[in-house]
Amino acid sequence: MFASEALAGPAFNPLPWMILVPAIGAVTVALLPRSRQDQAKIISLLFAGISSALTVFLLTEFAAHDGGFQFVINAKWISSWGIGWHLGVDGISLFLLVLNAVLYPIAILAVNPGHDDKPYYAWLLLLMAGSMGVFVALDLVLFFVFFEIVLVPMYFLIGMWGHGDRVAVATKFFLFTMFGSAFMLVGIVATAFLHQAASGGPLTFDLVKIATDQSIGVGAARWIFLAFAIAFAVKTPLFPVHTWLPDAHTEAPTAGSVILAGVLLKFGTYGFLRFGLYLFPEAAHFFAPLLLSLGVVGILYGAIVAAMQKDLKRVIAYSSIAHLGFIIVGAFALNVQGIEGAVIQMFNHGISTPALFLLIGWIYERRHTREIAELGGIQSVAPIFAGTYMLVMLSSVGLPGLNGFVGEFLTLLGAFKDARWWGVFAASGVILAALYLLWSYQRVFHGPVTEANRGFRELRLGEALAMAPLVALIFFFGVYPKPVLDRIEPAAKALVAHVAHYSDADGKDIPVPVASASDDGGASDHSGEGSGHGGGE
Repeated sequence: MFASEALAGPAFNPLPWMILVPAIGAVTVALLPRSRQDQAKIISLLFAGISSALTVFLLTEFAAHDGGFQFVINAKWISSWGIGWHLGVDGISLFLLVLNAVLYPIAILAVNPGHDDKPYYAWLLLLMAGSMGVFVALDLVLFFVFFEIVLVPMYFLIGMWGHGDRVAVATKFFLFTMFGSAFMLVGIVATAFLHQAASGGPLTFDLVKIATDQSIGVGAARWIFLAFAIAFAVKTPLFPVHTWLPDAHTEAPTAGSVILAGVLLKFGTYGFLRFGLYLFPEAAHFFAPLLLSLGVVGILYGAIVAAMQKDLKRVIAYSSIAHLGFIIVGAFALNVQGIEGAVIQMFNHGISTPALFLLIGWIYERRHTREIAELGGIQSVAPIFAGTYMLVMLSSVGLPGLNGFVGEFLTLLGAFKDARWWGVFAASGVILAALYLLWSYQRVFHGPVTEANRGFRELRLGEALAMAPLVALIFFFGVYPKPVLDRIEPAAKALVAHVAHYSDADGKDIPVPVASASDDGGASDHSGEGSGHGGGE
């Protein structure tokens, strides 16, 4: 079944090294003498590159048609408390690891901190280690540790290298996310102890074991689901706990915005899939209308507010709220198409939005302003720069042939299938996205050249090289997403079957058979579609 740890992978397991290598790199950079501080960037790029290369190895060795966890490590850590070093990857988490592998080297290479290089790169590497850990942890306590570790480096990146009122914004970011995490910690402890009481076995925080047993009562499971949902809603962020995000993006340094948008926001959406739907399938089904509604509100609210912004970076910040709403709608449609769309949209948003933040950061370096009213006519003096921005912007709009279309199409397809009215309202967000993104592009890049923009520099070689992999992925995912979907689909089918099997839809049990992996390590056979929860046929 979905919980099966189907394949352990080849003799060499890259998962722990993908976490440890950047962590070792962070310590190495932090211990550099001040006389060698200029080498911090090269050393950081080396360690981040090694971790990324391990991710490429993982991708090539991943068994595409297996929906179970692969490359599994399950070792004891704190035996008396039932806490283990349990790692694994499936089709849902695979491309989020790839996203880490792409974005961190680009963030290191493409952006210079301007001061205090050594701590800056050390924090970035620690952030990478924590991010890798979040997407492979299969122990609740281990996941919580990685989930919290990333707060510290991001706090310092915003507070020390940000802009404007950066300290207050960093504090707001930290307090918001800690507030949500407190609920999750309570939920984790309650889950472990209630599972122990119901099963009669030893105390364990093993995600797979608890999700497989499904021994926690319905009422308790719903309350614990809400505790997890609060933490993930803050991290996503969902309306109405989104207010920290626009400020954090606006005042964060460019690399901070790239990682925040590309990786950290996915902690929430990934958490809903891995820990919400998987651990508490009945509760996920019960609360699906609420989460769908919040997702739709986020889509519409984010789009409308984005259109009103005067700062170009805040336009993209509110755009993120809208695009993340699509992911929530896809996830809680609770069918294969919706979950596939949610997973691939997490990756697509993690490519397009960081690319926009990079370009906006370079605009700020050239003009020392992000005010839309003070920009204009850039296309006349820097056509390559403007063309690159337009391409990335159109991918964010969801233009067919570019990556954004695939994810949005699948999420809306899933919503129309089993949550039709939510899908209808969510679809209007596509039109609104075209409105605010095209309007902001017109005001910044078209029209007469302002006097201050006449010296605007064209896209430089180093900047073009940093953008090249992002542009390549935008086209690849838009034109030929099949290899990606082939790896996501088995895990999505298994998750949908798991939710349907343990849900009480329309007052009756859904007997969905869930096959386990074969003993010889062959691919598992997963079947089953999601059940509707309103609006669908």
